Amino acid sequence: MAENRRSSEPFIEDAHRFPEEPRKDRRPPSSEQEARRKRTQQRRRRNSVFQYIAVLFMAAFILLLFTFMMERRQSQQQIDDLKQSNSAAQTLQGLIDENAQLKTQTDALEDQIKELQGQLAAAEEEYGLLRGQLHGEEKSTLAMHWFWQINEAYVRGKTKLCRELITSMEEQKFQNDLPKENITGTDRFSPYDRYMEIRDKVIK
Repeated sequence: MAENRRSSEPFIEDAHRFPEEPRKDRRPPSSEQEARRKRTQQRRRRNSVFQYIAVLFMAAFILLLFTFMMERRQSQQQIDDLKQSNSAAQTLQGLIDENAQLKTQTDALEDQIKELQGQLAAAEEEYGLLRGQLHGEEKSTLAMHWFWQINEAYVRGKTKLCRELITSMEEQKFQNDLPKENITGTDRFSPYDRYMEIRDKVIK
């Protein structure tokens, strides 16, 4: 019977080596600890929200800064383009003004050239008249030289010499250059009339 009791009991080997752990008393957390835990969680959440907002703010600030720099660079480029365009326009306007000034100077020079050409033509005409007058006076002087020789030869009775002088004078056609006004100081004849009188008497 003793053997049956032993076989029916559970087999515990060295139960003294594995003592049963004492049970812990599980008490519900107090309200103060619960409030502290909630405050801690709220603080963590608030810090997380603040960090998230800070990250968003920094990202937005960087984006705004980048946009500002791009717009500033674009504006500066537009300003440079406008300056170049303005400089090109000023250069073009300067060339236009210089061209207009050169055209005005050219027109003035052309007017001066025309005026000088007119003066030159008038001077040439006057020179021609003076030259003709001088040539006429020269021929008249030569004709008078022949006349005085012919008149002296006639007065002295040198008929042959007078005839030769008249022939030489008429070969050079100086008789028509004798003055037809009275310049001899006599009341009778002009040099031309006196010459014709002598000629009629000498040459028959």
